[in-house]
Amino acid sequence: MKDYHINIFYSDEDEGYIADIPDLNYCSAFGEPPLEALQELNLAKQAWLDAAQAEGKPIPPPTYRPIIYQLKAA
Repeated sequence: MKDYHINIFYSDEDEGYIADIPDLNYCSAFGEPPLEALQELNLAKQAWLDAAQAEGKPIPPPTYRPIIYQLKAA
């Protein structure tokens, strides 16, 4: 099964790393080192999926692909 794409980037404003999943609206996490941001994002992802399922909301399939991969396939 294909999994969700994860972005991890440094935020000067927050002075740490932000990790997010573009396919899951507002699913993001913070960590000072990138690994901490990723670990926190995995917790946020599970909470997001659990909440959507509990409320009967649709869970989007993983579809986001960064533009660099789209250009490579063309």
